Amino acid sequence: MPVQLTTLQGEALLHANTQPWDVYPRPQMRRNSYVNLNGTWELEAAGEIHNIRVPFCPESLLSGISGHFNEGEPFFYRRYFRLPAGFQKDRVLLHFGAVDQICDIYVNQTHLCHHVGGYHAFTVDITDVLQEENLLEVRVIDDLRDLSQPYGKQVLPEKRGGMWYTPVSGIWQTVWLESVPSEYIEAIHIENRGFSVKISISPKLSGTVTAQGLGSFELVDGQVVISPEDPHLWSPDDPFLYDFTIETAHDRVDSYFAIRSLEIKEVSGYPRLCLNGKPYFFHGLLDQGYWPDGLFTPAAPECYREDILAMKKLGFNMLRKHIKVEPEEFYYQCDKLGMVVFQDMVNNGDYSFLRDTALPTIGLQKLPDRNLHRDKKTRQEFLRQMALTVNQLKNHPSICCWTIFNEAWGQFDSDAVYEQLRKLDDTRFIDSTSGWFRRKKTDVDSRHVYFRKVKLKAGRKPLVLSEFGGYSYKPAGHVFNTEQTYGYGKYADAAEYAAAVAALYREQIVPAVKAGLCAAVYTQVSDIEDETNGILSYDRKVCKLSDAEMLPISKLLSFSE
Repeated sequence: MPVQLTTLQGEALLHANTQPWDVYPRPQMRRNSYVNLNGTWELEAAGEIHNIRVPFCPESLLSGISGHFNEGEPFFYRRYFRLPAGFQKDRVLLHFGAVDQICDIYVNQTHLCHHVGGYHAFTVDITDVLQEENLLEVRVIDDLRDLSQPYGKQVLPEKRGGMWYTPVSGIWQTVWLESVPSEYIEAIHIENRGFSVKISISPKLSGTVTAQGLGSFELVDGQVVISPEDPHLWSPDDPFLYDFTIETAHDRVDSYFAIRSLEIKEVSGYPRLCLNGKPYFFHGLLDQGYWPDGLFTPAAPECYREDILAMKKLGFNMLRKHIKVEPEEFYYQCDKLGMVVFQDMVNNGDYSFLRDTALPTIGLQKLPDRNLHRDKKTRQEFLRQMALTVNQLKNHPSICCWTIFNEAWGQFDSDAVYEQLRKLDDTRFIDSTSGWFRRKKTDVDSRHVYFRKVKLKAGRKPLVLSEFGGYSYKPAGHVFNTEQTYGYGKYADAAEYAAAVAALYREQIVPAVKAGLCAAVYTQVSDIEDETNGILSYDRKVCKLSDAEMLPISKLLSFSE
């Protein structure tokens, strides 16, 4: 039987009557206007009334429910709210960080919004229906049988196990209010262009951008390009951020940008991924973003900071955010602390163990994909939500690579999808097919290696080992499932495990760097349910490796021209 684990922050929240996640939820577009609606809501499902702690999904311990509702049957969130005195300017906006999967928003029994997509933020203007006291209702439908909707690692509860995890439904990110003037900045767009940055706003209002240490710049047709003579460049070793403010006739927002460049250059006979004009080895980890007490949502925002710092302490400089889109707080911490992100899209479509895992693992890794996953609705929904992901996250300088398809899950016509993504963002690397079933259009040659030695040959594109390792060690008292073990190589004690990880890097990864390897992603940051191949235990209370063991390896992986 599974054991309920908790993080330290989760234990504190369970014993405190405090509002969870009371931090400004949109760090790159801040106003002096914010009301957090997290906390206790009413939830009605199957005719029963519960109290639920938002923003935690019903399946999580921290929600107060720990249960999954029937697939496809609607359930309802309700709460009342009043606006603080002096809060309202002209318009009042209601924001949802994410609701899984399909929801309808009602305020004072008026339907205001229908939203589809469980990983993306959306906003509702509620001004015209406001009263002195207001009833907010959210109708949710979540159905994992509908494979057109991106779902990542979620499965039906009865199928949970191995690399498939407890499902998530409903509200799982912050719900909040802000007030804005009638003419306001709806969105900021930040693009890194070599050693300059382009800032634009929607709608195209007149105004001024004032950047820390750089001066003030006029918005022309809603945009400006800032090109410092001697820019302070962003990198994991020096994650410098420029704070800036945008002021228009009626609105003001605070934000930040970084200046950093990404390109591919040939160095010493090999194509290399370059950061700020120099070849850079991306020493990374798979990061799936699951928590024992909150599932998709950590107990507190500082949990992200602690995970990132724990991995930086071991010498890692990159996280591959694996088929999940996080709250913006995660990317903000990566921007601020200096952690590169390789960001996956979230898969939809059917999964076949034989086609997508078993045969590729033994070597069948070439398969045309134009006719895979031909369902029109599934394809359209993947492309729509890919665009939502890019538009929501592309301002974050820490994101340096997009991954489209992982191990063929939901993969279709990847060359054409590459072209669509390149139109959305032409400033970052793109990994079209992480693992196998490679086609022509991709910026990197992306491979997964488990169960055999890492022996890869660099070709005409930068070579990326986008998954490997996954060694399992189960620290007693910190294991979700004591009876089942999922990993790629099992070790009985801490010393044996640490020695095996170190040997893997020293004997197989370090030599590969000299032979053209540009990035490597070890599996993974933390244990997750049955998977015990993390560097951290699932409850984040045990780190299985030490900086004394890992920092010398990170130095061997770095290189210069």
